[in-house]
Amino acid sequence: MTPTHSYAREPDAALGLLNSNRGGPLTAPRPYVRVALCLLPALLITVAGFRRRWMSDDGHIYVRTARQILAGNGPVFNAGERAESATGTLWQWLLALAGLPGIDIATAAMYGGLLLTAAGFAFASLGAVQLYSTDRTVLPLGCLVLLALPPVWDFATSGLETGLATCWIAGAWLLLVARHWSLVTSVVIGLGPLVRPDLALVSAVFLGAQWLMARPSRWAALGALGAAMALPVAYEIFRVGYYGQLMPLPGVTKEASESMWARGLFYFTDFAGPYLLWMPAVLILVAVLPSGRSRTVMPPLIPALAPVVAGLLCWAYVIKVGGDFMHGRMFLPGLLLMLLPVFLVPLTRAWAIATLGVGLWALLCANWLRVPYEGLIGPGGIADERGVYVRQNAAPHPLHHRFAGYGANADYARLVRDATRDGTPTLLLARTPVAANSPAVTGVYSTLGFSGTVVPLDGAALDPIGLAYPLAAHAERIPGRVGHDKRLPDTWIFADRGHGALPDGLDPAGVAAARRALDCGQLAELREATRDPMTPGRFWRNVTGSWERTTFRFPNDPVRAERELCRG
Repeated sequence: MTPTHSYAREPDAALGLLNSNRGGPLTAPRPYVRVALCLLPALLITVAGFRRRWMSDDGHIYVRTARQILAGNGPVFNAGERAESATGTLWQWLLALAGLPGIDIATAAMYGGLLLTAAGFAFASLGAVQLYSTDRTVLPLGCLVLLALPPVWDFATSGLETGLATCWIAGAWLLLVARHWSLVTSVVIGLGPLVRPDLALVSAVFLGAQWLMARPSRWAALGALGAAMALPVAYEIFRVGYYGQLMPLPGVTKEASESMWARGLFYFTDFAGPYLLWMPAVLILVAVLPSGRSRTVMPPLIPALAPVVAGLLCWAYVIKVGGDFMHGRMFLPGLLLMLLPVFLVPLTRAWAIATLGVGLWALLCANWLRVPYEGLIGPGGIADERGVYVRQNAAPHPLHHRFAGYGANADYARLVRDATRDGTPTLLLARTPVAANSPAVTGVYSTLGFSGTVVPLDGAALDPIGLAYPLAAHAERIPGRVGHDKRLPDTWIFADRGHGALPDGLDPAGVAAARRALDCGQLAELREATRDPMTPGRFWRNVTGSWERTTFRFPNDPVRAERELCRG
């Protein structure tokens, strides 16, 4: 594809970086020195991430889905029920691919995330050097902010899609800075929604920036847009037809379309406050203010501004939806984006002063600044997630969560093992074994990743929160911890999965009402959409009903639900 005008730059022999010289260098380092300076942040984050390596419970949700794919059950959490429990579509399939040769998927998730994080830091370094188009020695600035923050160390592994997001963001920006107009570049930039749905904001901003820099012909622009949207649109068609939902199930259960600004602002202060993030922010802003431009080497406006705009949009979205329960995690992509233009900066007096100040802050942050609830769940239900699992597993690097062989988790694992050996269909409701409709053990437990690890693939691991259980995801919200403010009552779960004598504490009238409601209206249609055999007709009905199905919610009270669904 040929743009309306060419803006390609000549690569330098050592790095493929730009070699125009603004204002004359203070010093001209040898090529191998610049290579080392560019790779040093990647090396440092590799060391920091390795020292804090671990696997989160949500990471194990990805692992079970990847295992189901390899077992031939499809991209589901439980065989026989189509639920998209993973928000990172591309990460889910990469893990399945990693498991093909027989590699332990949890290990691949932990170390794969670390390698992708390191690659992202390397891409960010290369992009920053290319952005400034200078032969000057480069200084670490924005990378110091990231390297000093414990949440960055923690989520360099964790088994989640954060490492992939880091790699994609930095890689897409490097392509943007290089001004390499091609369909391949557009495809890479368009992958954001498949890395994580909210990263569609980044794709949109980067595609707009690409168009502003290239100003291609109308047909060239349409071709690039089509290339960028092809994979996300194709997968969205698959999603609505296969799962019957417009978004991954966690987006439904966490009500990703709602606004909870107050909760989101609390999540922001929980992240920014303990690490005094205002200090590096002020130092960097002062260096780029108009009064400092004569003393700094300023980059081209569009590729420098695009990631900042994208990062601010990402942060605004996180705040809007109320944040998350993992300390700092959801702000990391946006923070990386906003720091990309200053990830490395040329050696000038203004940048040197800013780097010195940020370096002093980084030493303070890396060595002493921590959340006040380290290793625990803090105010508002926000957790030092890694610390929690280190403590519960009594291990510095928990991978396969054993929870030290004691407590409620160990009791649940023992019940699952006993029910599996017995072979009788069993529903473990509130850790009480009762008869079940399913042909294998059905466990009900809030710690979904752990439950998915101990429950066999031919069984069902249900969570009353709704991350992988469509019935729970579509229940109404209750006041509770962020990301965990749905909890399907046992009455509904027994009505859906159990039979025979009721366990103690369940109201027979409530169970009867729930069973009638499950066969009525949109509840019955929801169960059919996720459990009926997949046929062309079922696919089409899932597509046409996806909007109404995604927005459907039902009361937790079975009597009220029956009245609204069966008689209304």
